[in-house]
Amino acid sequence: MKRAKLIVIEGTDGSGKETQSKKLENYYLEKGLKVKRYSFPIYSTPTGRIVGGPYLGKNEYGETYFPETSACVDPLVSSLYYAADRRYNFLNEIESEMYKNDIIILDRYITSNMGHQAGKAKTNKDRDKILHFIEVLEYDLCELPYPDKVIFLHMPFEAAKELRKDRVGGDGNENNEDHLRNAEKTYVYIAKKYNWDYINCIRTKKYNSLEDIKSIDEISDEIIKLCDENIPLEKIQKMTKF
Repeated sequence: MKRAKLIVIEGTDGSGKETQSKKLENYYLEKGLKVKRYSFPIYSTPTGRIVGGPYLGKNEYGETYFPETSACVDPLVSSLYYAADRRYNFLNEIESEMYKNDIIILDRYITSNMGHQAGKAKTNKDRDKILHFIEVLEYDLCELPYPDKVIFLHMPFEAAKELRKDRVGGDGNENNEDHLRNAEKTYVYIAKKYNWDYINCIRTKKYNSLEDIKSIDEISDEIIKLCDENIPLEKIQKMTKF
């Protein structure tokens, strides 16, 4: 049975995941393909609102229930909230859409749990243990499909910090500098570990000023070039509905 290619746009904070996901969607639509795009967490759904408010403490969804904030919640506990949101929304909509479309684009996915939760590890051994936990939890137990392609956008922390300096608010993760720095390091590690396609969002070896950041169109062109390559489809099994 024909199914869509599952493409994930992943990245560090401030890397433009949402913007680039939308541009990729428009690119495929202009080619006449059937496309659906989703952004995790899906805040408009019950599980997404739980992540947005009680867990993350985003202003529009309510205060967090965790006094330590999401950045300091045990990584295995944190992983469960995001995994629940993905399984719920795949069961309710996304899985069936995979057989009605040519392309499914995900702005963040299981890959986000890997970067942000494994980034909380104190040692390399703990980091790999958390990564294994997330793989088993989401791919095996929650029966979520492996992506056919993951494109990782790397925006260095200092560049992201300058881009965000006028932004008001933020959640428990976005407001914790240590969490974002650790997540960046972990993302770079796992991008190599899992052979994700890597795009550096700056032109220079080291970030110095906003002028070093590639334009939205430059990054978009790189993404499209990677997506125009032949994408081998991963095997996908139907999810179990209890």
